[in-house]
Amino acid sequence: MRKVTTVCTRDCYDTCSLVVTLAGSGKPVAVKGHPDHLMTRGFTCPRGAKDHERLFKNRVEAPLLRVGNSLEKINWDQALEVVAQKLTDVLENHGPEAVLYLAYAGNIGLLTEVYPQRLWNGIGATQTDWAICSKSGHKGLALHYGDSYGITATELPDKDLLVFWGFNAVASSPHMWALAREARRSNSAQIIAVDPRRSRTAKAADLWIQPRPGTDIALVYGLVNYLIRQRHIDQEFIAEWTRGFERLEEKASQWTPERVKQVTGVAWKDVERLGEAYANRKHSATMIGIGLQKCDQGADQVRAVSLIPALLGQHRGFYYANSYPIDKSLISGKALTDKVPGEVSQVACGELVSEGRFKFLYISGMNPCLTIPNQRAFREGLSRPDVFVVVHETHWTETARRADIILPAPTYLEKDDLVIPWSHNYVRLSARVVPPVTDSRSEAWLVQRFARKLGLVHDWLYEDPWVSVERALDGALVGGDFKAMMSGEMLRLKLKKSQGYSTPSGKIEFYSSSAKEMGLEGLPTQTPLDVGDGQFILLASAVPRHTSTQFREVYGPIPAEVTVNPCDADRLGIEDGAAVILANDRGQLQVRAVISDAVPVGVLWSPRQIEGLEGVPQNCLTSSEPQVIGGGPRFNSTAVALICPES
Repeated sequence: MRKVTTVCTRDCYDTCSLVVTLAGSGKPVAVKGHPDHLMTRGFTCPRGAKDHERLFKNRVEAPLLRVGNSLEKINWDQALEVVAQKLTDVLENHGPEAVLYLAYAGNIGLLTEVYPQRLWNGIGATQTDWAICSKSGHKGLALHYGDSYGITATELPDKDLLVFWGFNAVASSPHMWALAREARRSNSAQIIAVDPRRSRTAKAADLWIQPRPGTDIALVYGLVNYLIRQRHIDQEFIAEWTRGFERLEEKASQWTPERVKQVTGVAWKDVERLGEAYANRKHSATMIGIGLQKCDQGADQVRAVSLIPALLGQHRGFYYANSYPIDKSLISGKALTDKVPGEVSQVACGELVSEGRFKFLYISGMNPCLTIPNQRAFREGLSRPDVFVVVHETHWTETARRADIILPAPTYLEKDDLVIPWSHNYVRLSARVVPPVTDSRSEAWLVQRFARKLGLVHDWLYEDPWVSVERALDGALVGGDFKAMMSGEMLRLKLKKSQGYSTPSGKIEFYSSSAKEMGLEGLPTQTPLDVGDGQFILLASAVPRHTSTQFREVYGPIPAEVTVNPCDADRLGIEDGAAVILANDRGQLQVRAVISDAVPVGVLWSPRQIEGLEGVPQNCLTSSEPQVIGGGPRFNSTAVALICPES
């Protein structure tokens, strides 16, 4: 047996350091968390633990070209020639604006996610705003703090209060949850969950606050009003480090106990309990979930919650998703070219592709045939005869099956890479564990070959990817240099200053001056929920055994089910396990009902990115209208009718 240390490259809070055990034949037989890593601490999630199995299941084995209605195997020379010729034709006849590079974070290694952008920056192709996950929250935080970074996950054991706000850490970040439990054991920390659904985190918390979906701003204002009236705020900190407190105080004063209860459904006694926890425990961490901003007013919800620690005298006492002083534009090539590629909304891609705006799509690192909103439009767009679709993918997905040419990609176990975490700051080489098990080629290899086929002459298109990474990391490492990291040592990334605020005033702005300049409200605004008579709000979030749409080849399909409150089920005559239909003006899908009081009356919950019992994707129901702030999605504001076919 031999052991290899590597790092998981998935888009995940925890970025685990892993130890892979290889049999004498060289085949991986086990994956475990590295025991010496301060975040991973010897265990990994159900996905990471099965990566050695997924390596050999459902793989794209070789390049394939669509001929009529069938896919025919071709070699790599043929594949490169076909793609280069199609791309050249589109560039010459329609221009780079007709080429769409559609990618996301299926693998967040710098060589997998960032370096391949060089080719598309080099030709000036259209790219998306990468807003489908967390961007609205980042933009909302920046309005008040200048940037969106906060505490790091490894600080959690030192806290005496952890508030998981819209953040089901048990499922989405088991290592952060383990650190929170450590704080509870060693520091008597209190854990509070704020969530419309009784998630696994809510069940395990010391206190669960249950606002109606989309009413978190009202809850925050009620809490702020309570903290101010009870004089639990830090006046000296507010005077020295903030601006706009008077405007916040005025706004919060309008949220009386009665109004808060009416809008949020939360009893004032629970607001008081939350306020007293913040007041009496001075070392808190407010953990803001990515899911909190995936709704109509998501950016406003995140920015509202982030203001709570500042009232209590904390510099950036929240966590959302961190960043470090790394110049990724040197890796992507954005800083190396004068070309300014076109940018379109990732959330609105369905309509744009359906309209025929693009003649050539290159898809990598995502499965948009399940993840993009308004699936009917997106899938119709892919099937247009005037659109050529290239997919570079490790496994067979719904998107790969609709491609005109499919190019096999290696998994992270089959190549070297480097992952920049977004909850902690520990980095080490994500080392190759095994040689490629399919006839795959890496992202960096591909874009350089395409550049040569297109006759592009810029030297930076052919730069060694690791040279670009080393330049981007200049001055960012602590505890060793780039060479030490490449040899396998674990280093740290420099943290940004907790007291640094790149706002116009240089301070925390409760009332955002930059928001006003952008034509936005200086303070978050609670707006009414857009739910029609007889409709439900459909929430969707991650489940422990799947990362987005990955791992279905190991654990099976994501359960096609919807959780319904017993009162709603009784009223509609729905029995547990019955097939029901979720429908709105965009589409409908059939799922199995799970009757549970984990959701309140008028609210439904399904696992994220499911396919219905008849193969219809959940995202046939979701809006492709981007949020105003940050262009993010509105997944958790989806209004649907719940229909029992037998009724």
